[in-house]
Amino acid sequence: MMEGEGGSNKEEAGPSHGGPTWYEEDKRMEEEEEGETEEDDHLQDSAAAAAAAVDITTTFVPGPLLSLKDQIEKDQEDESLRRWKEKLLGCLESDLNGQMEPEVKFHSVGILSSDFGEINTPLPIKEEQSKSVLFTLREGSEYRLKLTFSVLHNIVSGLAYTNTVWKAGLQVDQSKGMLGTFAPQREPYIHMLEEETTPSGALARGTYTAKLKFVDDDKRCHLELNYSFEISKSR
Repeated sequence: MMEGEGGSNKEEAGPSHGGPTWYEEDKRMEEEEEGETEEDDHLQDSAAAAAAAVDITTTFVPGPLLSLKDQIEKDQEDESLRRWKEKLLGCLESDLNGQMEPEVKFHSVGILSSDFGEINTPLPIKEEQSKSVLFTLREGSEYRLKLTFSVLHNIVSGLAYTNTVWKAGLQVDQSKGMLGTFAPQREPYIHMLEEETTPSGALARGTYTAKLKFVDDDKRCHLELNYSFEISKSR
């Protein structure tokens, strides 16, 4: 009986039917390692692509600047395209002199306010005008600057302005903005800057000095205007 019971309970050593075999486990581990390797390769490829994109961006060199005359003459044989360019640029070929560098000529600067309507000052202003008060605003009043200018010779790209204000030698305000890109045209451009509000209170009243500067994407400075203005007590 003992031998029978012992024989009936005897089992061969082997894997449990409830889990994977040793070769199945090895295969699973190999697949996981392959998956990790593929993921690492993908990350490396992505990093290399990103680095290449950054390198392209940082090493980008713009093409040579062409005059408007050269751009129009480039398609001289295509009459419809030539006329479309002239219409788009707002000028005729006879007006172009082949000059490469664009020029922005400012004709006047104006200020619009509900206090006094509109005051326009022709540009350039004389040196003595820059030291005298150009206009007076009441405290807490809203106003806008109005610019009249022409673009000559070529397209000016990314024309932007900076208006810096000082009082008693200390900088008290600075505003910046983008005017845009402009092509030469026969009629002057009229552009309104964003509306602003003068400060209020006894400390805000008095005389201010300011500098209005215009620069394009190529860092060309087209105007530096020094002027003075006054903030007076409200009614």
